[in-house]
Amino acid sequence: QVQLVESGGGLVQPGGSLRLSCAASGNIFGISTMAWYRQAPGKQRELVAAITAGGTTNYADSVKGRFTISRDNAKNTGYLQMNSLKPEDTAVYYCYSQIAVYGMGLGDYWGQGTQVTVSS
Repeated sequence: QVQLVESGGGLVQPGGSLRLSCAASGNIFGISTMAWYRQAPGKQRELVAAITAGGTTNYADSVKGRFTISRDNAKNTGYLQMNSLKPEDTAVYYCYSQIAVYGMGLGDYWGQGTQVTVSS
């Protein structure tokens, strides 16, 4: 009933920028927290950034000052602007949202993941 579709990943050189998008669709009543996680090969999935419905944000220490999370509530879409990218940012990035669905209540939803590769 609810789908999260990510876009914007790709290959970028160190120091470059990418913008990820996560569009939620379906029988949505409202969206609470939106977040981005990432998982590098051989590592656990980690929280990169999160934003509440009211706009409060928090970031992993490793991305503070370089990444910016935002959302457009009218479009049910979240974004992650990534600047000054480093090779260690290479990972599969996953969108996560807490979504209230008509008739189903609040649930946790994940996108399919998008690959971000930072390499020269």
